[in-house]
Amino acid sequence: MASDIATKPPKARRKLNMTPINADADALALAQHVDSATKTYGRGAKIRTKSVKDKKLRANLRSLESKYKDATLQAKGAETLLDHTAGFLEPEHELERTYKVRQDEIREDVGIETAKKRFELRLEGLGPYDVCEYTRNGRDLLIAGRKGHVACMDWRDGKLGCELQLNETIRDGKWLHNNQSFAVAQKKNVYIYARDGVEIHQLKKHVEATHLEFLPYHFLLASVSMAGILRYTDTSTGQMVCELPTRLGPPTSLCQNPYNAILHVGHQNGTVTLWSPNTSTPLVKLLPHHGPVRALSVDRSGRYMVSTGQDRRMSIWDIRTFKELHTHHLRQPGSSISISGRNLTAVGWGTQVSIFKSDIFTHSPDSDIKVPAPYMAWGGEGQMVSKAKFCPFEDILGISHNHGFSSIIVPGSGEPNPDALEPGTNPFETSKQRRETEVHALLQKLQPEMISLDPHFIGNIDLASEEQRKKERDLDTKPEDKVAKLKKKGRGRNSALRRHLRKSGQKNVIDEEKTRARETLRSMDRREMERVKKLKEEYGPALERFARKRY
Repeated sequence: MASDIATKPPKARRKLNMTPINADADALALAQHVDSATKTYGRGAKIRTKSVKDKKLRANLRSLESKYKDATLQAKGAETLLDHTAGFLEPEHELERTYKVRQDEIREDVGIETAKKRFELRLEGLGPYDVCEYTRNGRDLLIAGRKGHVACMDWRDGKLGCELQLNETIRDGKWLHNNQSFAVAQKKNVYIYARDGVEIHQLKKHVEATHLEFLPYHFLLASVSMAGILRYTDTSTGQMVCELPTRLGPPTSLCQNPYNAILHVGHQNGTVTLWSPNTSTPLVKLLPHHGPVRALSVDRSGRYMVSTGQDRRMSIWDIRTFKELHTHHLRQPGSSISISGRNLTAVGWGTQVSIFKSDIFTHSPDSDIKVPAPYMAWGGEGQMVSKAKFCPFEDILGISHNHGFSSIIVPGSGEPNPDALEPGTNPFETSKQRRETEVHALLQKLQPEMISLDPHFIGNIDLASEEQRKKERDLDTKPEDKVAKLKKKGRGRNSALRRHLRKSGQKNVIDEEKTRARETLRSMDRREMERVKKLKEEYGPALERFARKRY
């Protein structure tokens, strides 16, 4: 027994033998990790607790310091989640191209809920589908075919709102302020329908509209007709705001600037005009193309405009300076453009859709690469693309073509952070919240007179002092001289000047104006007496009786 006990190592030695060899290296790495986390996410110098005499206070301070340390370490560890990046596709090596990644490969590697958002709607015989529109919160989808088929749905849950067969040509369609109503530009007029398919209103003044746009902050439905007339209607009151003739023939494209609610209209001669309901002439005229402008789009910040034309060019303009940044050439004329919340640009041309990153806005025209490589691509199956539209707050791009509708996944395209203070952009709103939002939006509705190139111009403050403004008013408005005004009026015993003196004499107050009036009257009398005396001399003694006073 004694020999067995002697051969067994003590517990301390067992623990020492289990310690890894590179313990010092791990401790050094941990210390470096803590130092890096403290420098990046730390709140400052550590609190010294040794000098604190109160035991309870000292314990609370040490507990608080340990919580701060844990928070910095967790923030440092969260860097591996890449929460500050948009989640783009990243190539593994230089030879790999992200635009060659297919949708089925993306669908296999994403989550189940995200994979459900990739779907196809085959609607043979009812196309081509020129309309695909999402609501501002991205919950509902509106599609419409040129032959008269209209459908709205909650595309995430697959719930159909309504399905109409109008048996009439449909040129465009738009959601209004929420998902409860939408407008459709039909062959002759524009109609407004409820979500359940009931016709609410017929806008008879919007004749032969080709393109529609809705301004959510002003509750204005804008349309441009085949005759080139731009019309604005207030959907909250039903009144026509204005009709503006463009005088440039039938329009080819229409979009709005979300930053200042200015409408951009593309024309047959390659020009793009900017319109406001406050002026009868365009605010700005641009010439981005040498042929008809096929598609237009403006990013959410209102800085850049992307246009495609029949000349197979894609032009990028800086709206702040109204200068062209650069131009890219496409294989076919682009038919549709859409810019996502993260400034990804989708361009539909022929049977293809090319998706570019935001670097096309900063791409230098002097660089060796004249045409930047697309981030992603879709198509090539004989489906002519009519319209492409990014879904708000989702990595989804909706594409309508001649065979129906396709929803594809574009990683990194959507802005995942909706603004809670902006009405109508909550993807998770309930029916009660929707009603409250509608009431608040109507109370905060902006007037059409506030639409201008600079939306902050109305809110500028006049920094001039009251004395300076008073001096400016005194210079602009000269005091009225009553005596000079009365002097020009009719003369006689009951002249205006005499009536003024009689009226002012009742006040029994002698002022400067009354003195001037009396002096003027005396001078008038003296001139009249001199005139009579002169006439008597001219007429002679026989005819001097005809030289009388005029008053």
